[in-house]
Amino acid sequence: MRLLDRPSRPARPFPRLRGPARPSPGGRPRPVRELVLIAALFGVYKLGRLLSSGRVSEAFGNAHRVWDMERALDLPSETDVQHGLLHSEFLVHAANCYYAFVHFPAMAAFLLWIYLRRPAHYRWVRRIVVALTGAGLVLHLVVPLAPPRMLTATGLIDTGARYGPAVYGAPQTDTMANQYAAMPSLHIGWAAVIALGLIAASRTRWRWLWILHPVMTFAVVVATANHYWLDGAVALALLAVATVFLRPPRALCRPGGVQAGADRGAGTDQEARTG
Repeated sequence: MRLLDRPSRPARPFPRLRGPARPSPGGRPRPVRELVLIAALFGVYKLGRLLSSGRVSEAFGNAHRVWDMERALDLPSETDVQHGLLHSEFLVHAANCYYAFVHFPAMAAFLLWIYLRRPAHYRWVRRIVVALTGAGLVLHLVVPLAPPRMLTATGLIDTGARYGPAVYGAPQTDTMANQYAAMPSLHIGWAAVIALGLIAASRTRWRWLWILHPVMTFAVVVATANHYWLDGAVALALLAVATVFLRPPRALCRPGGVQAGADRGAGTDQEARTG
């Protein structure tokens, strides 16, 4: 029998079952896994806070060394910056509110937006945040540092405690934050990550205005005496190193890569629901 004369196979009564489509590398990660990851990272950060407690004298010794180093480098005095802020009680209160209420909510809103709208960028940003926060935690453990508001030699005051709203209680009874972890400043580091991610994931001509967020954060943390200049400089240096080793996917760097990444993520979700 010739090949063309062979009878065709009967159609299967039931179609072959296929598993759900696997998400592409640029697709949106599963939300449950992301929530578990965030919870795990928070747990590690809290553990690091406990491990660094009880090193008060070392933290104050490092604070004096950082202050003397800044003077040797002829950096602008944090005291002059704070005195400029103290001319207006409204500005002091606004700076304290910015420090207290913008840090975590801004990062949460940024991660949610980029997860939903730019899933291909989200994976890259997540790696940057994890790397920066992990490196910061290591430095917090290795170099405990009292903030300038605790160092009487600086002449600075705790604007949060005096004018409100206050973020921290007494260091001995504070169970929420490690107050001897001034270097690096994750306030500045996270603000810079937000600006970097939004600039990379957008194409509007106004996207460069996001740089104002880390600039304003830098000014606020110094003026409120929560960080030294070097705390912010170290955070930005760590971020620069992280971006060198954790570069965004090449597809996102090509023209149209941003929109293609968003469309690919949306298409992957649709295929997973109908596949």
